Amino acid sequence: MFSPGHSGANAYARVGVETGVMGASPHRLIVMLYQGARQAIAQARMHVQQGNVSGRGEAIGKAIQIVESGLQQSLNLEVGGEIAQRLNALYGYMSRRLLEANIKASEAMLVEVDGLLATLEEAWIGIAPEIARMAAQPAAESMR
Repeated sequence: MFSPGHSGANAYARVGVETGVMGASPHRLIVMLYQGARQAIAQARMHVQQGNVSGRGEAIGKAIQIVESGLQQSLNLEVGGEIAQRLNALYGYMSRRLLEANIKASEAMLVEVDGLLATLEEAWIGIAPEIARMAAQPAAESMR
């Protein structure tokens, strides 16, 4: 059923991901979620092109799960203000578009959501220096 070579590679990949998650900062975790969702969408696009219905469904399901259970759930709507509210609405839109892309086997919809995620990922990566500065500030103050 499964080739021994593939199960070993999959186990190695899982350990690598788990290790990356364990040592990642909250900022890095969000980057990893964006990357994971985009990778799942890329796989879904490949399955659309190949006419692989089950593969498409699995990949899109994974992307939806990352958007809803990872990115959307990480929002603090009470503290995040308007930005968190808008991101929440955008993540909801993305989930609906991914579901629709699966139903219609639409590569164009997948490309649309990937573009939105790419823009958010780029912006999130762009604030990394500010996040690092803010994280270093309390440490510097405690040394006084």
